[in-house]
Amino acid sequence: MNLNWVMPAEGMESSMRARVIGIIASIGTLVLVTGCAGGSPTSTTESTPASGGTVRLLTHDSFVVSESVLADFTKQTGMTIEVITAGDAGTMVAGAVLAAGAPTADVLFGVDNTLVSRALDAGVFAPYTATDLVSVLPALVTDTADGNVTPIDYGDVCINIDDAELAARGMTAPATLDDLIKPAYRDLLVVEDPGTSSPGLAFLLSTIARYGDGWQDYWAALSDNGVKVASSWTDAYVGDFSGGGDGDRPLVVSYATSPPAEIVYAADPKPTSPSTSVMTDGCYRQVEYAGVLAGAANPAGAKAVVDWLLSEPVQADVPLSMFVFPARRGTLTVMGR
Repeated sequence: MNLNWVMPAEGMESSMRARVIGIIASIGTLVLVTGCAGGSPTSTTESTPASGGTVRLLTHDSFVVSESVLADFTKQTGMTIEVITAGDAGTMVAGAVLAAGAPTADVLFGVDNTLVSRALDAGVFAPYTATDLVSVLPALVTDTADGNVTPIDYGDVCINIDDAELAARGMTAPATLDDLIKPAYRDLLVVEDPGTSSPGLAFLLSTIARYGDGWQDYWAALSDNGVKVASSWTDAYVGDFSGGGDGDRPLVVSYATSPPAEIVYAADPKPTSPSTSVMTDGCYRQVEYAGVLAGAANPAGAKAVVDWLLSEPVQADVPLSMFVFPARRGTLTVMGR
């Protein structure tokens, strides 16, 4: 799939994100009332050998890896990973900011390029990048936030469409961001709150990149057209989206990989093609990172987990576990893709 994602030019994205962080409270008010950090290349930090004990991994609700992969980490290191989930990525980062310097976990996974500057400003991370950083795709390897985080995976946030529901209504699917404010699509779109949701913030950034100073007018038009704002991806996709649950809205902000995920998780006999599709206009590339938490009780274990997340077994596991693309070069080839 050739996605025409909206990724602002280098330099422009940092200033845009700073602007968004400064006005995020007013954005939340607008949405509710009206209804990446790019770092310079860094040298790899040496990992401290660790063995035994427990290492606590703070992550979002969508984190999934195979039990065999988790067991392999324990076999190799003698450590057990305790996974602590904290809601959507936005909620997770907000909690990590509040606990900065005295975290309840050792390592964090799932902060992305829309949220990482917020975490860095709060001093959430201790400097560390994976020992095998050289294996990361060239397009991602510079995004280490000055050596504080390691890219683990990436994907594209896009509008998802319930094709079957639109066909049942005798409607054609929207093709552009402009289409979403047309009367034909009134009350059909659900998005996530950019103040609490990572994909919600990514969608907001894509509209700012597209419409510039006119982004607020675009959001006012979305509101006038009946957009619904959900607090999280789960609430939007499972609760409101007709293609992901029992909702009545056939348009949702989700991921380019959501349609194939619908097939994987479908009951047997599984369909041969998805009933949902992706609107490729206005997609936004999202990169997820892992980092050692400043003040961690087990920093050596945290470093081992960052290295493990970038290892071949985990990277080969994430496409069909979390439906994202691995940051490690050659992983899809290893998988036979």
